[in-house]
Amino acid sequence: MRKSHLALVAPTSNHGTVGPQPPPRRRNIEVRAREYLTGAEIDRLIAAAGNNRHSHRDATMILVAYRHGLRVSELVTLRWDAVHFSQGQLHVNRAKNGSPAVHLIPGIELRALRRLKREQDPASPFVFTSERGSPLTSAGFRKLIARLGVAAKFKFLVHPHMFRHSCGFKLANEGHDTRSLQAYLGHKNIHHTVRYSELTSARFKDFWKD
Repeated sequence: MRKSHLALVAPTSNHGTVGPQPPPRRRNIEVRAREYLTGAEIDRLIAAAGNNRHSHRDATMILVAYRHGLRVSELVTLRWDAVHFSQGQLHVNRAKNGSPAVHLIPGIELRALRRLKREQDPASPFVFTSERGSPLTSAGFRKLIARLGVAAKFKFLVHPHMFRHSCGFKLANEGHDTRSLQAYLGHKNIHHTVRYSELTSARFKDFWKD
């Protein structure tokens, strides 16, 4: 007796015809030529946020996500007790079993966070909140960044994880060693960090000389 092939047959409707199937998800490389933004492009997004109702909050979210290489889940769950204003430090807890770290907070970012805390109404233990005082959701932040990408006239879809990639690319391009970059981004496996070193153009600086 032949084996049943039911497991290989696509689902059918009541009329015995194959039902509509969702289109396969396109790979990122088919949608965008790269998965990071340059510093100038980050500035464009922050400038676009200036037209929003919550412009300072939105601009600060972009700045913090970019400078600390935060995932969306790490950003929206960030609490004020992780921000040490007197020392200018940020305690970063990583998702996906990543290694935690303490980052320095540069002056412009520190001032932005001070203003955000001072103006937050209602006050909340979370850094980034809605008008009702609840933490912003990951989905809400993704939608916000997509809208800002359109407002900033990007010709490709901008998504929040690009901030993490942008952070890694910038630091690698400035010559920071891979081990330090691994610790900064909280990678358990250094193979996830090497991708940024591979992208830096500094590796090829002596290839052509006019």
